Parts: sequence; structure tokens; C-alpha cells
Amino acid sequence: MGLITDILGMVFGSPRNVLRETVEVFRENAEAGAIRAHQLQDAALTQLAAEFQYGGKSRFDHFMDGVNRLPRPMLALGTMALLISALSDPVWFAARMQGLALVPEPLWWLLGVIVSFYFGARHQMKSLAFQQGLAASIAQVPQVTRNIAALEALRADTPATAATGTDADAQLDATETEANPALRDWKTSRG
Repeated sequence: MGLITDILGMVFGSPRNVLRETVEVFRENAEAGAIRAHQLQDAALTQLAAEFQYGGKSRFDHFMDGVNRLPRPMLALGTMALLISALSDPVWFAARMQGLALVPEPLWWLLGVIVSFYFGARHQMKSLAFQQGLAASIAQVPQVTRNIAALEALRADTPATAATGTDADAQLDATETEANPALRDWKTSRG
């Protein structure tokens, strides 16, 4: 009796439950999974809260955080100010734009690189990939037009689609009316 009790206790209720351990190989323990998910979320929230605590930051760090948040709003507001200035004083605006026209092209490239780097090189990469894809698509236009012409030649309403003879013979076959004596007799009786 002791042996049977030990075996049943090991399978169903001892500190080491073989049945439960075997099932957990194939299916996650829902309670343990929920505990792990809670611990992960708690750790993420703790890390996020630590990033926004002001206890360990100096005044310089606060100042730099503020400076890092300025460029996007300043660019947007500056662009709006340019539009307003163009409406309010067109001569002043035109003079400034003439000055911008004198800026050498390498300086514009440098400004573009700096702005692209600041706002994320990913946008630049995506636009270059788009341009390369567009160029590749445009390069395929001659082949596509040849393919379309070949496909149009295979239409059912095109003479000589399946004929192996000359095109002139196929054209005559397609346009020549059938010799139908009954139809000819009917037309003569009516007309």
C-alpha cells in the first residue's frame, strides 16, 4: 500500500508533481505567466519613472533638456513667421530670399545633412530608398511597354492571334464574310 501511495502522491500531490511538470513543458502555467508579465510591466514603469525624476539631475541637465526640445517648434514657428512676413512686407521678404539665393550649394547640403541627422537619418534613408525604387521603376518602363504590346497582340479580337500564316491572309480571313447561300437568298428576296 505504501508503494501505491508514494506513486500516486508523486503523480498528483507530492511536492514534486510529475504530471504538472510534464504539462508545463507543453503549456505555460497561466499563473506563473501572469506573475512574470506583472513583474515585467512593473520594471518598465519603474524605469520610466526613474527617467523623469528630477532628484539626480543638475540645473544644466534641465537646461539641456529644454534646449533639445526647442528646434522643432522653432522651425515650425519660423516657417509660419516667414509666410506672415511675405504677406506683410513682400519687398523685405524678397530681399531676404535673394540673400538665400547667394548661399553656395555645398552649404545647403551641409545644412540638409545637419537637419537630417538631427531629425533622424531614417527619414533620409527612406526618401533615398523611395527615389531608388522610383528610378528602378522608371528604368523598367521600356520593358513594361514591350510586354504590354505583346499582351495586346494576344487579344481575341486581334486578327492572327493563333494563325501561323501571313498577317495579310489572317486579315482577309478575319474581315471576309462567310459564303452562306441561305443568307444570300434571304437578302435577295428582301431587297
